[in-house]
Amino acid sequence: MDRRLLFAAVVIGTYFASVAAQQVRVLQPVDEAARNPDFLAFRNRLKEIIAKRDSAALLEIVHPDIKIGFGGNDGIKAFREEWKPHERASMLWKELGDVLKLGGTFDGPSSFIAPYTFSRWPDAVDAFDFGAVTGARVRIRSAPSLNAATIKTVSYEILELAPDAKAVEGWTAVKLDATTAYINSRYIRSAVDYRAMFSFSEGRWRMVLFLAGD
Repeated sequence: MDRRLLFAAVVIGTYFASVAAQQVRVLQPVDEAARNPDFLAFRNRLKEIIAKRDSAALLEIVHPDIKIGFGGNDGIKAFREEWKPHERASMLWKELGDVLKLGGTFDGPSSFIAPYTFSRWPDAVDAFDFGAVTGARVRIRSAPSLNAATIKTVSYEILELAPDAKAVEGWTAVKLDATTAYINSRYIRSAVDYRAMFSFSEGRWRMVLFLAGD
């Protein structure tokens, strides 16, 4: 092959490889709850329970053998000790509420997993190194401040995290074009953050899993 043609082929191949590596990864929001009206009604009731912080009503829908971690200490007693749902200030209300706000998908006809950032996370992406943007036209800033310059806006992209960057409450550091930037933590979520599973058995829906990590 002519050297000039060979050189051109190498340049073109390198270019397209670079473009492929820089392709934007997107995780569009998904919520399949409406596929099952019975589950949709159950979830709407659960949202009302959370809004009222009604611990008695919540415990009625928690499965006796609910899984809450990876250490084997599961069950409703462990759930109550871990989350203290009788306390209005318990973080359970926020965490479970956030999970439900982000939709989810069915895993068979009698099981629903939320949020979609867990159930639809792409297998090829490391869940510990990346996070999913959960909004449209979210601003990425040069520093962890609302007064900082906007570098770009993103919609539902999967962004690489920058865990070694300066930690600032309310902000998440991300890697953007080899630069550390910041996004409001309300708009990005890890696949290994809290998630829930709901299963239908014995004529009713119940929460059978609520945990974080891997």
